[in-house]
Amino acid sequence: MRATPLGVVLVYVIVALCWSGSWTFGKLSVAAIPPIEMSAVRFAIAGVLLLAIALVARVPFGRNLPLVIASAAFGILGYNALVFVGLTLAPASDGALIVPTINPVITVVIAMMFGERVVPSRIAGLAIATIGAITVIAAASGLTFTGERVVGDLLMLGGAACWSVYATLGAITTRQGSPLGVTAIASVAGAAMLFPLGFLERGYADVPSWPASAWLDIGYLALFGTTISFVLFFWAVQRFGAGTASMVSYLVPIFALIQAVLILGERPEPLEIVGGAIIIAGMRVATLRFVPHTPIDEATPV
Repeated sequence: MRATPLGVVLVYVIVALCWSGSWTFGKLSVAAIPPIEMSAVRFAIAGVLLLAIALVARVPFGRNLPLVIASAAFGILGYNALVFVGLTLAPASDGALIVPTINPVITVVIAMMFGERVVPSRIAGLAIATIGAITVIAAASGLTFTGERVVGDLLMLGGAACWSVYATLGAITTRQGSPLGVTAIASVAGAAMLFPLGFLERGYADVPSWPASAWLDIGYLALFGTTISFVLFFWAVQRFGAGTASMVSYLVPIFALIQAVLILGERPEPLEIVGGAIIIAGMRVATLRFVPHTPIDEATPV
């Protein structure tokens, strides 16, 4: 199949819209229901859907199950526990600025720890992105670095680090299995890990009373934010190549900020926008010569 430039852009715009919407609907959901319970239910639904698609497509699941479980511990359990709890303390616009933009830079750091060559552009990019992240958090706290919002932003930074570990482990696990198959197994395993933590909130006794709006939010996160976006992403990478996937990292925060303003009524501070732009610039510099080994290395966290 020969892809047209317009077709490539359209596919990745759709993926970016799905992932950016996760910040909006994630914020709406945690305003109504406990974040860990929500995440467990979301990935239980998404995991079953992805597993069914993988079985129908007959893709390989890989043979290194312990490593897939470890990746789920970081990418599903750790990421969601930190980010969605963070969303209860900070605006969705903060997460949209921090996580999708800082994640590729952290991934480069981890890749360097695993033997990737250290080059000046990466060091410069990491320094620039760090300044950008500090700028975003400083703007969110009014230059005081205190308060709930800063705690939420720091939790989101931790979530970005967890996703980067997940991406690095995914680069290994997908060598023996399909990215779709590995993601399906990781989602099911992650849901199983999240489930017990829900008993530390309300023990799922509140699930029957969840409002319809919360279920719609979960439905979006499971169907569009996870299942459809990942299936479409991997389908596109196979046909269009992994190189163009990097545009998703640039589009997600832009789309998410627009949605946060229009749907959630959030008003990011000008300094936050500046910080986000600095992070994106740092990401571009740091990843200038970094070529991911697999599509999962470029997947944007949501």
